[in-house]
Amino acid sequence: MQTDALKKLVMDICNKQSESQNIEVKAATKGCPTRLFDTLSSFSNQDEGGVIVFGLDEKEDFAIKGVYDSQDLQKKVTEQCKQMEPTVRALFTICEIEEKIIVSAEIPGVDISERPVFYKGVGRIKGSYVRVGESDEPMSEYEIYSYEAFRKRIRDDIRTIINSKMQLLDEKRMKDYLDAVKDERKNLAENVSNEEIMELMGITADGTPTLAGLMTFSKYPQTYFPQLCITAVALPGTEMGAVGDDGERFIDNKRITGSIPDMLEEAVEFVRKNSRTKTIIDESGHRNDKAEYPIKAVREAILNALVHRDYSIHTENVPIRIEMYRDRMEIMNSGGLYGKISIDALGKVHPETRNAVLANILELLKVTENRYSGIPTMRMEFLNAGLPAPIFSVVHGEFKVVMRNGYNKEAQSISDSIVEFCCTPRTRAELIAFTGKSRTYTMTQMVQPLIDSGKLKLTLPEKPKSSKQKFVKV
Repeated sequence: MQTDALKKLVMDICNKQSESQNIEVKAATKGCPTRLFDTLSSFSNQDEGGVIVFGLDEKEDFAIKGVYDSQDLQKKVTEQCKQMEPTVRALFTICEIEEKIIVSAEIPGVDISERPVFYKGVGRIKGSYVRVGESDEPMSEYEIYSYEAFRKRIRDDIRTIINSKMQLLDEKRMKDYLDAVKDERKNLAENVSNEEIMELMGITADGTPTLAGLMTFSKYPQTYFPQLCITAVALPGTEMGAVGDDGERFIDNKRITGSIPDMLEEAVEFVRKNSRTKTIIDESGHRNDKAEYPIKAVREAILNALVHRDYSIHTENVPIRIEMYRDRMEIMNSGGLYGKISIDALGKVHPETRNAVLANILELLKVTENRYSGIPTMRMEFLNAGLPAPIFSVVHGEFKVVMRNGYNKEAQSISDSIVEFCCTPRTRAELIAFTGKSRTYTMTQMVQPLIDSGKLKLTLPEKPKSSKQKFVKV
């Protein structure tokens, strides 16, 4: 970092009065902070790394205080960096602002194959941290395992499932699969038995079904893994816990079980059933129905969750979750990004596959294309529908897709209509009839926010509960 860049960074911190995902502030007026290990770890464990700025006091509104001794500070920070595994290589910059010396230490993100970076003094489990906003939080045991799994190439989808039985596999689906293998893998079409194909393709290992084989071909995989399923809920509001017009907490609530192909189709049908359909009449009088969410994109998102979730023992008790809110849908699965890829690169580069055997099985069954087209398809479908692009994120080892349905625009339109309706003072009964909603919902969820925002006012403000009360545009 150049000195001018450091000065600009300090000014930005002072103006914003806050730290961030990749900025940490330390005072260091009386000496070097003795515990930098958590920040050194968290910055090293994210792709973009981070910068520690010494000489600002967060407790005094990020006032510029300067450091006690820039040379000694660098020496002691370097000593702490050497206590990390692997060693952290900080890059220092020094500048002068308001006759005070400011020092920055740039902490580079390390390659995923070397993560997690941790403090050797307490070990990998207690000394590994992850950056969340402006704080450093201990990594969970699963987050640490996920790095180990990638580095050691642990293949959880082909671990054998003890006590599982071959005779409980779906014979028709297995036959379709074996036919597809023989048709597309010509070298397996002759002089190779079905049992040998199943071993070679990862469906079985020493005659015992693997997890990939079980999740694809078993008549009911949840016999062995009750939580390797999908929980799906449709909610009446925009937050969990909000209730509908009649006090209901859920519009629909379902646990979806079965093999992956079966769960996929049932989950897509759940979304379809609980989605609203908008009817549009064009200029020629033809009726066109527009789905709330592009179903093709929904299918891709659910399929991605089923294929690319983590299937290790650490997450086998965590189901995939689908939550349909009034303004959005969220699909969540265990397992963050796998391999050397960032959120920004999703859909733009070919990532490494966490469950390669499972993906290959589903490709031959024509369930998935396995051509890395899922996320580009989702984005294109939402673009064509005139909706905001899906948002992808990873927090504490959980991957989330958020799909918005345009409800906020619709809600704003309804609010504007209510305000215009109240150009003439309106009673509660008139407002309820205008909205078509219940009395409670109309007054608390639609009218009160307009009063709070100053768009409507009461004609009898001194008697808010009066039966003669009316509401008028401001």
